[in-house]
Amino acid sequence: MAITGPQDIDEADIDEAVTATASALREVADRDWSVPAAGLEWSCHDTAVHIASDYTGYATQLTGRATDGYAPFDVVAAPGATPGGLVRVLEATGGLLAAAVHRTPADVRAWHPYGAAGGDGFAAMGVVEALVHTHDILTGLGEHGWEPPRRLCALALDRLFPHVPPGGDPWRSLLWATGRGELPGLARLGAWRWHADPVRSERLALCEVGPGTAADLRDAGSGGFAWAGDGPEEGTRFAAGMVVDAAEAGAYRPGWGTYAVVRRSDGRAVGGIGFHAAPDAGGEAEVGYDIVRSERGRGYASEALRALAGRAFTRPGLRVLRATVEPGNAASRAVLERAGFTPAGATDGELRYTLVRPPSAG
Repeated sequence: MAITGPQDIDEADIDEAVTATASALREVADRDWSVPAAGLEWSCHDTAVHIASDYTGYATQLTGRATDGYAPFDVVAAPGATPGGLVRVLEATGGLLAAAVHRTPADVRAWHPYGAAGGDGFAAMGVVEALVHTHDILTGLGEHGWEPPRRLCALALDRLFPHVPPGGDPWRSLLWATGRGELPGLARLGAWRWHADPVRSERLALCEVGPGTAADLRDAGSGGFAWAGDGPEEGTRFAAGMVVDAAEAGAYRPGWGTYAVVRRSDGRAVGGIGFHAAPDAGGEAEVGYDIVRSERGRGYASEALRALAGRAFTRPGLRVLRATVEPGNAASRAVLERAGFTPAGATDGELRYTLVRPPSAG
């Protein structure tokens, strides 16, 4: 069966999520929302305000065509706002996001710390915020077992969580993906994130490991992924540590770090790939890769490298990709050559390979 791309989520899906969550929250509007929401440091009141803030923030990212951060404003509830009033705020701000998604041209992309996205990406983010935080509020108030529309959960997983093993209950899978539950054979995640802009190829999805999930991966955690075999390899954990170090030094640039190589057929991470750092002043960047031992010999490294290079050359500032390999590592040399890299001499006893930005990349 052919693997297809993610299905778009649109304003109608946001409306459905807002309707479902507002209905559930209105049923508990007579409770004390000053108690903590389940699993969060916020109260139920503050969690509702957070949802409204996300709705508004996502809408303005799209309308403002943001390229480098959030617009500098905040959303607060009026003093004395009741739970019922907060539900009205959620309905109103959810409508703002739906309207922004409806009016955003398909080619517009706006900044988000988890990857630039278009209207469908921000719609999916809004759906996830609505569903999981409504779960947090209801559980904090002692209401267990709420079930949102399965179709919405499946759409959100498909769009933002390509690393989640398929085939399970969509709601349980979404709770696992956001660190709120377990799946058969998979423990609760200690760190997680969604992927608004994964790099996709025929068999793979490359999911960026940001500083938070990188710290978990460096420190013997899963990094938010279900790993194949005995993965991840130590090289992948070391690369995650480089992301953490760069973030602590103020040098981390999204898109120029480490990615998990995820097999799309089953959501299992089969390796890691990425850049040692952002391009230098001469427009050069170095890449590395590491496939789980039990998954080697299947062409994953070359496919991932071609996909990552293709994405990298669409971004400004990159002229040449570099890679080094030990002379005796014939398998790694073959990976580079299949990905289009060519020999470029030797440095400190290692062979150098380069891939030059193609003219078609601009």
